[in-house]
Parts: sequence; structure tokens; C-alpha cells
Amino acid sequence: MTTVARRSGLGRTVPDVAGACLVTNLVNVRYLTGFTGSNGAALIRPDGSAVLATDGRYAEQAAGEAPDVEIVVTRDVAGELVRKACSDGLDALAIERRHLTMTIGDRLSEAAGELRLVDLGDAIENLRTVKDDDELEALRRACAVTDEVFTSVLGELRPGVTERDVSWAMSAQMHARGATTAFPSIVAFGANSARPHHQPTDRVLERGDLVKMDFGALVDGYHADMTRTVVVGDAAAWQRELHEQVRQIQEACRQEVRPGAVPAQLDAHARGLVEETGHDVAHGLGHGVGLEIHEAPFLVDRSPADTLVERVPVTVEPGIYLPGRGGVRIEDTVVVTAEGNDPLTRSTRELLVI
Repeated sequence: MTTVARRSGLGRTVPDVAGACLVTNLVNVRYLTGFTGSNGAALIRPDGSAVLATDGRYAEQAAGEAPDVEIVVTRDVAGELVRKACSDGLDALAIERRHLTMTIGDRLSEAAGELRLVDLGDAIENLRTVKDDDELEALRRACAVTDEVFTSVLGELRPGVTERDVSWAMSAQMHARGATTAFPSIVAFGANSARPHHQPTDRVLERGDLVKMDFGALVDGYHADMTRTVVVGDAAAWQRELHEQVRQIQEACRQEVRPGAVPAQLDAHARGLVEETGHDVAHGLGHGVGLEIHEAPFLVDRSPADTLVERVPVTVEPGIYLPGRGGVRIEDTVVVTAEGNDPLTRSTRELLVI
């Protein structure tokens, strides 16, 4: 789907009281126009045409990345577009209120004058959930790189290396494959693996350690996300049991990801399975991925009642964590298909003892 088609599709989600919208969230600006600079805003008109405002640093870049939109060069990107909406004779303009500071909101209200500003809400984020062919291809390539890096980094897991060593090795392997890191890699040895979002330290790897690695590659703006947990040296009985519990839960949860599934119910199913093992639940089942590493839909108990549809990628990442001992998480990025879902990360989910 081209950016022009995306902008046309946005018309179905703009509030009825407004025929146009001002987009200030840079991820959403990129989605609708193709512009990747760090300062910009877009005015989307009722007919799907767009005006992109940016400052002089990005004028040439904007022209190249967004050739089908009008470019305005200004320091006051959002304010200038509000004034342009006024000159277009619009009665109302939808804005991304939750992405604005109070100060910027006040400035936009001042620039709007008699033009009514209404809340766009999550309209663009909701539009972004369903991926087109190009987006899914970028995700597949990002996930393929992630799988390759996992296989490669297993050779780095030997007693004496640190968590930071392995994290840096992951980054280097991604760069060698033309990608970058989708987010700071989580590498956790031993008892540190019981921390769901541990930051790598100088902790040295020892024989018998659980090693939890949560990482992903970034390709053409699209984020992969995968977690695998392995053991270095001999695996203790409790480590094998814990890993198998999580593996079975993750498999059961993956099978439930299909068109019509309700995100909050998927999370409730995962919570029930974890609690049946006698352990506590530390986090939600998963989240959408795309231009952001965490985006709608969110597979959590507070998620809206919307159902999953085809072409929506989500993560499935149950975990069980034993404070002071270690934890296991197994995570895949999958995309919803007519038949169920297709795992985009394909590394083995069986316990590897290195």
C-alpha cells in the first residue's frame, strides 16, 4: 500500500466533525508520508492529499522521501500547518492530542483562531496495525536477521564472557547483515534472567547458568522481537522443567492467535496457564510490532475489545521468573493469517544446552 492509499484510508477514521487532520507524531508522519527526519508534521486533507512541514535541515530529504506531497519549510512545523488549514477554509481539524505537550497544544489553539481543534485519538495507530506487503516483507527480513544472529551468538556463550560482551556481539552481527538493533538487547545470565527487562552488566557467564536473550533486528524501519533462553554447561532438573513449562505455554498461546481472537482474552489465557504452574505472572502476553517495537494491538488485560485480523503482527512472549534463581521467556513475532498465524521468528524453541 502506498502512502497515498494510507492517507486515503485515514479518512475512514478521522472524527466526523473534522475532515482533515494534523499529524505530529513522527512515526505516524513517516507512515503517512515516508519522511524519516527528526522534525516534521503533516496536514492530511479530506481528499488524501498532504502537506509536509519540516525545517531547512531536511528540505532536500523531505523532497526525496515524500515526492507526492507539498513541502513547507518552516521552524514552526505544526503551527504553520494549522494556519494552512485555516486558509483552506476548514471548519475543524483533528489533532493528535495525546502526542502534544500542553505548551504546544496552547500554541496550536492560538494559531487555530476560530478553527475548531478536535481529538484524533488513536486513529493512525489503529490504521498502522494491519500491514501491507512491503511492511510484512521488511518484518520478515528483520526476523530472518534476528534468527541468524541468534544462531551466530550461540558460539559466543562460553564461561568468562560478560552480558555486555554478548550484547555487543549481537549488535555487531546485526550490522554485519545490514541491520541495526531494534532496541537495546536484553542479555541476562544466571539469577539475572529472573528480571524480565534486565540491562546487561559485567556479570560473567558461568557453567550451569540460564542465559536469557531478548533482542531483534531493525530493517527499513520495522522491528523484530524474539526471546530465547538457553543453558550453558549442564542443565539442572529445575531449569529443564521451567523451560518446558514455558515452551508448552508459549505453544498453546501461539495456537490461539488467529482472526477473531480478542487480545485481552489471549492474555487471560496465558495468565491462567502460568498460574496453573504455581507461579506469578510478571507481564502481558505480547504486543504489536512494526514501525515501533511496542505498538497496537497490545495483548494485555487492559486492551480494547477489538479482535485480531489478518496481516497484524504481534509477539507471543510468556515467561516464568524465579527471583534469585533464574527465569525463562520464549518469544516469537508472528503475523495473523486466514488459517491462524505464521511465525516470523523461527529459531528452535526447544531447550539448547551449550
